[in-house]
Amino acid sequence: SCTRAMIWHRPGLLRPGRRGCAVFAGSSRGVALSRLLEGTRVVELASVLAGPSVTQFLAELGATVIKVENPSTKGDVTRTWRLPSEPVSDVTAYFSCCNISKSSIAVDVRKPEGLKIVQDLASSSDIVIASYKPGDAEKLGLDFETLQARRPSLIYGQITGYGHDDPRAGYDAVMQAEAGFQYMNGNPDGPPVKMPVALIDLLAAHQLKEAVLASLVRRERTGEGAFVSVSLLGAAVSSLANQGTSWTIAGNIPQRAGSEHPSIV
Repeated sequence: SCTRAMIWHRPGLLRPGRRGCAVFAGSSRGVALSRLLEGTRVVELASVLAGPSVTQFLAELGATVIKVENPSTKGDVTRTWRLPSEPVSDVTAYFSCCNISKSSIAVDVRKPEGLKIVQDLASSSDIVIASYKPGDAEKLGLDFETLQARRPSLIYGQITGYGHDDPRAGYDAVMQAEAGFQYMNGNPDGPPVKMPVALIDLLAAHQLKEAVLASLVRRERTGEGAFVSVSLLGAAVSSLANQGTSWTIAGNIPQRAGSEHPSIV
């Protein structure tokens, strides 16, 4: 499938490509968006939704993504998150939402031979996406400093719960509550309501995706790698948008209003 996006590319406009793929126009040779990152290799050291969503986006742009899964836990935990109506399979509906177009290897990085496999893989890759709790990557030998010493041009993207100074794990439902999303969501006479999808995971994924793409542009210009990081809490708070500035500028505490808009009456 092709990533569909309207991108202005002087001196031409985006025009349809074969099989509905988008291509950059304005030159004699169009570049399909689905091949934009061909030749780029990504190692995924992440699970559930946030990290895998970043790497799936890169895969949709043509990157080769290798997902590292722990055989002792039977891989990504979402392989076991199954609806009652789903057939028994380790490729569940949830797993499928953020793990298409990837290759997967089963490696126990706690074992020396497993760690060597992943370190060697990272040393010949362009991007690593990790979602370890702060301090865990260092314990395993899969942190940015260790891997960049072997691959100076490496771009390392990290997702944490609360930032690098807080060792707590981050959970989307908790983040929705702590950042105020649940408090604002629902009817005025009802209780706070959690979003039906892991919204904070997705917000963090989009922010890290942008940081990785910016780092790729920077590396094209300088040859240098980069460490980029996003926390779930930071992504949530920064996405409060007008509800956040309603407090910082107007001193208004957002309230539940159902489908009404707080600024348009």
